[in-house]
Amino acid sequence: MIDNLSWVVAYPEILLLIMGCVITLVDLGVKTPLRGVTHALTLMTLAGVAILCVLYAQTGQTVYGFGGMVVSDPMGNWLKCFASIALMATLVYGRTYAADRDMLRGGELYILSIFSLLGMFVMISGHHFLVLYLGLEMLTLASYALVALRRDDGRATEAAMKYFVLGAMASGFLLYGMSMLYGATGSLDIAKVAEVIGAGQHQQQVLVLGVVFIVAGLAFKLGAVPFHMWLPDVYQGAPTVVTLMIGAAPKLAAFAIVVRLLVEGLLPLSVHWQQMLVVLAVSSLLVGNLAAIAQTNLKRMLAFSTIAQMGFLLLAFVAGNVGGDFSNAANGYGSGMFYAVTYVLTTLGSFGVILVLSRQGHESEELSDLAGLNQRSPFLAAIMSVCMFSLAGIPPLVGFYGKLAVLQALLASGQSFYIWLAVFGVVMSLIGAFYYLRVVKVMYFDAPQQTQAVQAPTDAQAVLSVNGLLVLGLGILPGGLMTLCMQAVLGLFP
Repeated sequence: MIDNLSWVVAYPEILLLIMGCVITLVDLGVKTPLRGVTHALTLMTLAGVAILCVLYAQTGQTVYGFGGMVVSDPMGNWLKCFASIALMATLVYGRTYAADRDMLRGGELYILSIFSLLGMFVMISGHHFLVLYLGLEMLTLASYALVALRRDDGRATEAAMKYFVLGAMASGFLLYGMSMLYGATGSLDIAKVAEVIGAGQHQQQVLVLGVVFIVAGLAFKLGAVPFHMWLPDVYQGAPTVVTLMIGAAPKLAAFAIVVRLLVEGLLPLSVHWQQMLVVLAVSSLLVGNLAAIAQTNLKRMLAFSTIAQMGFLLLAFVAGNVGGDFSNAANGYGSGMFYAVTYVLTTLGSFGVILVLSRQGHESEELSDLAGLNQRSPFLAAIMSVCMFSLAGIPPLVGFYGKLAVLQALLASGQSFYIWLAVFGVVMSLIGAFYYLRVVKVMYFDAPQQTQAVQAPTDAQAVLSVNGLLVLGLGILPGGLMTLCMQAVLGLFP
């Protein structure tokens, strides 16, 4: 463990901040409708940050800086790398969509996306309550502005207002929970809080109440039931490119903040927060899958799908501790990280297809808009099918292995309750397969409403190809990514 390397620890964040300011100034002189210079500079920045994070992650070192308030460890660096790549793919998919809807009049889309990513980085690196909260607010404030970016669109404005009001309430929950933890332990440092709790030097009632508020705030950020009410409305009302921005990369940051708070800071209290996560997971799987069946709007269906997927992710946190035995922790949390990464990968592909289809002046967000897509573009239909099969958990795609890894972590406990949780997860996956397979049926067997072929931009087509191949390839050969996730999580338990 290395200390006193504060600036080295924060190089990815510093680079992102500096380039965000540079791109803001450069964009003032860009006049082209597609903002080519801004687009290229943003992608180069994200690529550079991703490479830097990979170099940090490959050292395998855990480095603390700024008095222990910031940490650079393998898990955090890999999550930053994946978040940067996810944002790159989002901007490539959504560039033409945004230009067609006059969202590139200024460089706000690019600049706000960079600062939202900076918020994610701070969330992932935070090892102190105030740093985590600072990162969370930076992400959410940028997200509010992105949702409302189409100022002349009533649906987007309504979605932004709902997101803002409910997001402020969730932030209040989280901040209140942190203040109660501070009152019970006398510290805002995650390592110190864990030390005080482990030594039994705390006020139990105040601490447990604080944990309740913490879990409630985290559940909102994940979109878990019963804190899911914002998700379908925001997904449907926001411009599709923004929907992808708030539905993909931020899930990696949400996974990281759950790990930082619950696993690193409150692991001795896992008997309390695990019970809450069980309720959240079961409710999310049930409500998400059943509500998605009734949806005809693709974005709304994928929102309820996200709720169900987050329920599955929470099962991985439940599997980490079995009756005070943490021997299964790396297996449980590692499978959770694998699930989060692969979910983001599949979400990018599915929304990427919707964005490409929406570029010709209308929103292709209804299920009927995909009718006969195979006749108009076999390539896009194939990519969408791969993503839907993966989300449904059908082998040999990566979604199947993600679900299998979580279920294996539950079964490894040997406890009957955990086995029943695994059975419930399988049943919910079978129910969820209905609305995923319905999308495939519509694309291949329904008569098309339009006959003209769909022409995807070259760069979007190239990224979609890589995206689809990764969903297939990581399902056939998941060992490398799974090992990476396991080793990253093992670094949390020195």
